[in-house]
Amino acid sequence: MPACLEALRHEGYAKPTPIQSASIPSLIAGRDLLGCAQTGTGKTAAFALPTIQRLTTIQNKRQPRKARSLIVAPTRELAIQIDVSFGAYGRKTELRRACVYGGVGKVPQIKAMERGVDVLVATPGRLLDLIGEGAIDLSAVEIVVFDEADRMLDMGFIHDVRKIIALLPKKRQTLLFSATMPSEIESLARSLLDDPVRVDIEPEKPTIELISQSLYYVEKGCKRDLLVHLIKELGVTRAVVFSRTKHGADRIAKTLHAAGIPSGVIHANKGQGNRTKTMEAFRAGETPVLVATDLAARGIDVDDISHVFNFDMPTEPETYVHRIGRTARAGASGNAISFCDTEEKRLLKQVERLLGTTIPVIKQHPYAGVRPIPTEEDLRDAMFDARSKERMRGRGQGRGRPSGASSRPAAARTAPGDAPRSARPPVSSQGGSSRAPDRSRAPDTRGRPTSDRTAPRNPAPSAGRDSCSPRPARPAAPHRDAPHRDAPRHETPSRSARDVRSVIDEITGRRS
Repeated sequence: MPACLEALRHEGYAKPTPIQSASIPSLIAGRDLLGCAQTGTGKTAAFALPTIQRLTTIQNKRQPRKARSLIVAPTRELAIQIDVSFGAYGRKTELRRACVYGGVGKVPQIKAMERGVDVLVATPGRLLDLIGEGAIDLSAVEIVVFDEADRMLDMGFIHDVRKIIALLPKKRQTLLFSATMPSEIESLARSLLDDPVRVDIEPEKPTIELISQSLYYVEKGCKRDLLVHLIKELGVTRAVVFSRTKHGADRIAKTLHAAGIPSGVIHANKGQGNRTKTMEAFRAGETPVLVATDLAARGIDVDDISHVFNFDMPTEPETYVHRIGRTARAGASGNAISFCDTEEKRLLKQVERLLGTTIPVIKQHPYAGVRPIPTEEDLRDAMFDARSKERMRGRGQGRGRPSGASSRPAAARTAPGDAPRSARPPVSSQGGSSRAPDRSRAPDTRGRPTSDRTAPRNPAPSAGRDSCSPRPARPAAPHRDAPHRDAPRHETPSRSARDVRSVIDEITGRRS
C-alpha cells in the first residue's frame, strides 16, 4: 500500500471522497459490494486501490491467457480511462495490464494476453469475442468489477454480462457499480453478489448549486444557429454539447466548423483512432468544443469545462444530471444551458421534477419565436427520418408481401376452371364458336356499361374522361397482376410522405 499512497500524492489526492471512504475498508476485507454512485464521485479509485493492494499482497503467479482481476465497462472511452487510472495508481508496482475493446484490431490485444495479466479491463462484446477465439480464459479471476451496470443495461449488454458471469470461477470477489438501480440491475445484483455491502452515494447538492442553469425556448431548426451565437457571445472556453443522436451530433459539428468554431465529435460510429485523437485535442485545448452523444461521453473526465449545452433535452431526467456534472468540478463554477423546442416540453417537466425546481428561462435572445425556413439539408433529413420510421413500423409485423407476389387474391387471378389462353376454342369466321359458350367462364360484366363490339375500340379508354381530350403521358405498363385499369385510383399520400410533412412542420413550428 505504500506504493499506492505515493501514487495518490503524485495525483494530488488529499482526502477520500464519500464513496471511497464507504467502500475501501469493506473491499480490503474481501466483501462483495453493490455501489450506487454517479460519474465523477471517485468510484474508479474506490475499486482500483483495493484491487491493486490485493494483487500485490497475494502474489499469485500469472498464467497464459488468464487474468487475475477483470473490470467490465460499457464503452471504449470508459475502459481506456479505467486502464489509465490503474496505471497511475499502480505506477510503483509491477502489475501487468491489458485493455480490450472493439473498434481496433484484435492482434495486439491477443498478444497482450499471451503471458497473462494482473488487470484486464474490457468491454463486453470484445471480451466475449476473444474468449470465443480462445485468447482469454477467465478461470483464474480473483476480483471482478462491473462498472456502470445501468448503462450496460441501456446498451443491451445485460445478456453478455450474464454470459461473462457464467465463465467466472465460483470463488471470487464481485463488485457492481451503477448510477441508478432499475429492477433488472437489482435482480442481477441478487444473483451475482454474495452478502454484499451496499453503498449509496447521493449526487452532491452543492455541486449542482455551483452550476448556473438556464433554459432557452427555441424551435428545432434554429437550435444550431443559437448554439453558434451563444458560444461566440458568452466567451466559452471549453464546452461539451450533448446530442441525442449520432446524426444530430455530426450536423452540430458541421455547423460549428462552418462558423469558424473548432470542434470535435464522438459517437459510436466513429472509429477508435478518431475518437482518441478527438479527446486528446479536446483535453489539450486545441478544440474548445466537444459534441457527443450520451453513451459515447460516459467516462469522459476533463477538468475546466466551463459550459455544458443540452442541445436536445434528454429522454431520461437522470441523464440531465450526468450531463451537467461535467462542469463545476472540484469546487469550480460552471454553466449548463438547455435548448427546448415544442416537442420537448414533456421531457423538460421530467427534468424539473427531478431537480425539484424550475430552470430559469432566458426569454430575450435572437431566435425567440423565430420559425426557421427548412433548408435542403433539413428536407433530406426529414425524408431520411420518415423512411427510417417506415422501416421500423414494418419490422416484425408481417407487412408487405414477397417480391413478385400479386396484390389480388388467387381466385381473382385464375378461376378454377380457366384454361390456358392458347387452349381455348377458336371463334368461327361467322362470329360463332365451334361449341356452345360456357357462361360460367364469361367475365362478370354486371355493373359495367355495355359496349358495341362492332364499334372501333378506343385504344386507351379512361373512366370519366372525354375520349377526345388529350391524355397525359402514362408510366410504363403495370405488372400483369396489377388491379384492373378501369378500377378507380385513389391518390392517397404514402405514410412516408405524410411523415415528411409532419417533420417539416416540426422544423418550422407549424401545425398541419
